[in-house]
Amino acid sequence: MPSYSPANPVATAAVFLCWMGFGGVMLFSRMVSREKSLTKRDFRSVFGIALQGVGIALAWAGPFKFTRPVNLTEWVSAIFPAAIALGSVSLFAWATRTMGANWSLLGRTREDHSLVQTGPFAVVRNPIYVALFGMMCALATALGHTLNLTHAIPIYMIGTLMRVSIEEKMLREMFGQAFDHYSRRVKRFIPLVW
Repeated sequence: MPSYSPANPVATAAVFLCWMGFGGVMLFSRMVSREKSLTKRDFRSVFGIALQGVGIALAWAGPFKFTRPVNLTEWVSAIFPAAIALGSVSLFAWATRTMGANWSLLGRTREDHSLVQTGPFAVVRNPIYVALFGMMCALATALGHTLNLTHAIPIYMIGTLMRVSIEEKMLREMFGQAFDHYSRRVKRFIPLVW
């Protein structure tokens, strides 16, 4: 059984607040992107979603050992995971707002679908998955479960790559050369790298 660090109560509270914000943005975005002119949906992305969920659950798994009372060191060490979580939920909100009606939990296209290349999509093609990855890492760090990331990250990435391959196939079918040009210009996850 792995050895876990004590959880940071300040970081944990901050990260959980950000997860609540993440959920709120998701619900609001879902209401905005009501499906009227659906062209194509691919339910295979459910498997990718499930694997991403398993990765996040692994980051969460383990004992929660909080120290009492909260001291200055915990406030200072909470800055990193809280900043990652806040940056991630902000990126998620920016990306879903930029996508507007194009955003969906499952991979799909609409008759009026547009190839979004502005906002965070001008920097990376998949900012929502980057944001979710950041939230997973912030959670593991805040809870003292950073060792869990050795298992959580590969599983999360397999699920993410499954979803991305489905979504890119659909976008390539719909936008052809415009998508190919965009994918050559903008990297999937890390600007200028990958």
